[in-house]
Amino acid sequence: MQMRKRERSLVGVLCCFLLLEIERSVGLELEFTRSDFLSDFVFGSATSAYQVEGAAHEDFRSDSIWDNYTHSRMVPGKSTGDVAADGNHKYKEDVKLMADMGLEAYRFSISWSRLIFVETGEINPKGVEYYNNLINELLNQGIQVHVMLYQLDLPQSLEDKYHGWLSPKIIDDFTAYADVCFREFGDRVKYWTTMAQPNILSIAGYDQGSWPPSHCSNPFGVIHCTIGNSAVEPYIVMHNLLLAHASVYNLYHTKYYELQKGKVGINVYTLGLRPFSDSAADEKAVRRFRDFFIGWILDPLAFGEYPSIMKKIVGSRLPSFTKGQSKM
Repeated sequence: MQMRKRERSLVGVLCCFLLLEIERSVGLELEFTRSDFLSDFVFGSATSAYQVEGAAHEDFRSDSIWDNYTHSRMVPGKSTGDVAADGNHKYKEDVKLMADMGLEAYRFSISWSRLIFVETGEINPKGVEYYNNLINELLNQGIQVHVMLYQLDLPQSLEDKYHGWLSPKIIDDFTAYADVCFREFGDRVKYWTTMAQPNILSIAGYDQGSWPPSHCSNPFGVIHCTIGNSAVEPYIVMHNLLLAHASVYNLYHTKYYELQKGKVGINVYTLGLRPFSDSAADEKAVRRFRDFFIGWILDPLAFGEYPSIMKKIVGSRLPSFTKGQSKM
């Protein structure tokens, strides 16, 4: 039991990690209390569905691309999410631990494969029941609820049907899935994130092949991929991810915002870089990296277009937005 509690308490470690790193790096003992932070500064932590829920083959949940990936020979040791932290059965214990640690907010992701029968589009009542129970338990403990709609676990059936994020068909399917989430849970959930790390998803899944669906081509793949084109597919995938995000954002603001008053955003993986020297070439290299890694997402959301350096270097391999898409 002690080991169990220790393992499960790791969900709260992130809220303290930064402060500990500050202490270590400056060689000082720093003391902080809640009152040192503004009242609207929220301490919380986050998990993803496949990493914590378990119950992979219960309550009519279908496989995601991560189920297929972890059960394949690509994963050393064949570690899977079949049980994971068993959050599907132990969510009350989890939430109690969060409350005991003083977490003020918790972000979890919803498993598309658990919530919807993808082949028919029908809602899985068992999936709705689980997420309703989790949301209500969090609120009962005074913990702010944040929901990630998509954290990398595409239903395998959509990958098989039309190659998932490589097809524009995913935009309508993702929007329909989000519609269900807003309708079923939006009366209590006020903070929504459409998707996690689309830049890493595109690179790891379709350039390096290190994440499912493991697409890549020589010489870019970090594993041996049997399918993919690293020079083209990451840009197609990002394009569809951005259009899906925009579609879901507009769905919420046209259909749900007036009643629910929630917020919808996106999660971008970022890095801090500094030039190696004061040379113009090094300054330019940093700007180019930021444009390719972060501006790839933020420029379309802010300006409706990809960064100019990406257009110049990638050329025709970079998809373009129509005027309507750019405005959206």
